[in-house]
Amino acid sequence: DPDILRKGNGDANVAAFSSAARGGKLQRAAYVSVGSEVDACKENWLPEFFQGYFDGKIMAEKAAIDAMGGDAKKVCIVKPTFIYGGSDFGLLPPRVNYEYGAGVEELLMLPPFKFLADNTPGLIKVALRPPVCVDSVAGACATAVMDESGADLGVLDGTDIINEYSGQPKSTGLTDALEWSKEKGIEFYDWAKVEVPKAVDAVQKKVDEAKK
Repeated sequence: DPDILRKGNGDANVAAFSSAARGGKLQRAAYVSVGSEVDACKENWLPEFFQGYFDGKIMAEKAAIDAMGGDAKKVCIVKPTFIYGGSDFGLLPPRVNYEYGAGVEELLMLPPFKFLADNTPGLIKVALRPPVCVDSVAGACATAVMDESGADLGVLDGTDIINEYSGQPKSTGLTDALEWSKEKGIEFYDWAKVEVPKAVDAVQKKVDEAKK
């Protein structure tokens, strides 16, 4: 429902930023919006009801800036394509757990996938972009609101920039999965060397007994 998406992503955040501004002590703000490449898909690649989601994000971005007296330099807009983390999978809303997401992130960071993403359109491009860990998104927001340097907080658009700003190390989900598979393969081989001959001997004894 477009209205629900607009209220959840727009009205709720507008109210939150307005309340924070009324407190009079807001020095910096951060907001998790949506990646520009996802936003570019809203007209030709996504169902019309998603418009409420994008409208809500625009409302919230404006509210964050308004809460800082119109000074966009004091607002950090974090724009991921897709966020993963936690321990569960889900469809509505889409949700991918940490282990799986970390593997996909590392895989899609490889040069061949980056090349494909750079040269494909719409949602295909978005699907080939590496997702970003929720820890990195949270870290970026925390870094921004605690930054007392006076520097322009600006926009963090995409996984690479978000990870760099938050100090998140490169994902090793794929490497970890391969290493785990290797270790389990070795364990299975060691087990099979001992147990398979035992099983063969047991079967052979049964066969020999049956012949008697």
